[in-house]
Amino acid sequence: MQALYQLDIQGSDLLGRLMAEFFREMEGDSRTRQLAWDWTSGAWSKVAECDGLIGGSTIRWQFSRLSPVDKSILRLAVYQLTSCPEIPPKVIINEAIELAKKYSTEKSGPFVNGVLDAVLKKLRADGQRTEEQ
Repeated sequence: MQALYQLDIQGSDLLGRLMAEFFREMEGDSRTRQLAWDWTSGAWSKVAECDGLIGGSTIRWQFSRLSPVDKSILRLAVYQLTSCPEIPPKVIINEAIELAKKYSTEKSGPFVNGVLDAVLKKLRADGQRTEEQ
């Protein structure tokens, strides 16, 4: 989420050398850092697709008005919902809500929950996710 925030604020040029440095400095083992890199680069490579799903699921709220923190949390979660079938949707959504509670406003948790529920319903209706996934 932090790396996606940095990319959103500073631009795609950051993805190469600076992101590698960012992940080297992270706490955790090499597997955790590799997962973080995979999710960040994957989400950023599909940012337009993620933003489209988010924008189509924000009821009465323009995508451009989302805070950069909420946008980053939602982008990561939507990427995981669309591209990481090994992670149960409930886990993805719960983690996103926890990130929103910790790093954003008090209203962000319920907002993130509502948006991701709508995205998941759309993915299931389109056959991209099943009930078990």
